[in-house]
Amino acid sequence: MKGYITIGLLILSNIFMTLAWYGHLKFKELKWFENAGLITIVLISWGLALFEYCFQVPANRIGYEGNGGPFNLMQLKVIQEVITLVVFVVFSMIFFKNETFRWNHAIGFCFLILAVYFIFKK
Repeated sequence: MKGYITIGLLILSNIFMTLAWYGHLKFKELKWFENAGLITIVLISWGLALFEYCFQVPANRIGYEGNGGPFNLMQLKVIQEVITLVVFVVFSMIFFKNETFRWNHAIGFCFLILAVYFIFKK
């Protein structure tokens, strides 16, 4: 069960991380952010990143085998990276219609899946 909780928290964390890192690129399309300066955007992004950490830290603590979780440090990192890229691709396809998902991206994801396989191989 700790594995599922860890992955769920990592997904939530990465949603906030993606919004903090890339969401501001769409803020100018929102009426109330169109004149926001860089400092305002940075502070909003930091506010979103706070929620990222509120999910990321518990995910790592719950999931880490040193704390009774099912994953070692390398496994946690690879899981987090794969989730990050999946969340990012979904985010970019929904909010950035001008970005395309090409064949080389798909091949890169296949290599990531292979990375997961090798990291988890005993």
